[in-house]
Amino acid sequence: MTARQLVLPLPLAAADLAREPLVEMPSNEAARQWLAAPERWSFGRLVLWGGPATGKSHFLAIWAEGHGGVPWCGAARPAPPAPIIVDDADLIDEAALFHLLNAAAEGGQLVLLAAREPPSRWRIALPDLASRLRASSVIGIGPPEDALLEALFARLLDERHLAVAPALRVWLLRRAPRDPGLLRELAARLDHASLALGRRVTRTMAAAALAELVPGEGPPGAGPDADEDLTVASDRASPIGLPFL
Repeated sequence: MTARQLVLPLPLAAADLAREPLVEMPSNEAARQWLAAPERWSFGRLVLWGGPATGKSHFLAIWAEGHGGVPWCGAARPAPPAPIIVDDADLIDEAALFHLLNAAAEGGQLVLLAAREPPSRWRIALPDLASRLRASSVIGIGPPEDALLEALFARLLDERHLAVAPALRVWLLRRAPRDPGLLRELAARLDHASLALGRRVTRTMAAAALAELVPGEGPPGAGPDADEDLTVASDRASPIGLPFL
């Protein structure tokens, strides 16, 4: 049997991510508090960690926009005084990361790092690097709650003025990957299908979009009765207010 493969979404540019509102939930409350208070960071460093699709890149983009942070591009001595942003810090060459942290400390620069695991779980060969990371502040982001994904998906549909019945939203969310990026891609595919066919989003249309995104996940189709049960009368909706945003 062929393994199921996800269609990976194209990453958004940092500027685009920074403009996207953050959905505030308990899973990211601690991260929000620590990012709002860089004066609390031990030695001016914070390691933000979390599994895939927990919003690390989104947090980095928003924080960089608000604090003038610049992504690290491999320079041994980044020009001060701008804060330094390091994504996928656990994948960077140890010597390069060690020299970066030393240079930032000498220049009095804040360093915000993101990784999939806390530094205590990294396989670090350089003792001095391990020591500096142990001395840094570390905070995790929890897996996204159902309410966060629901609010995010509702906002993504609303931004495109797509009217999708609540029952169909629930049906989609039960089958879609728990990944904000893939939910964004799903909303885009629904919008494209709705515009191409000139009609509202139906269950058949939604099943096809889901099957394209996650091969093997969507059912082969739905009859007219099922479509009518899970859709709304209007083709497009005006923007609505959403909670949690």
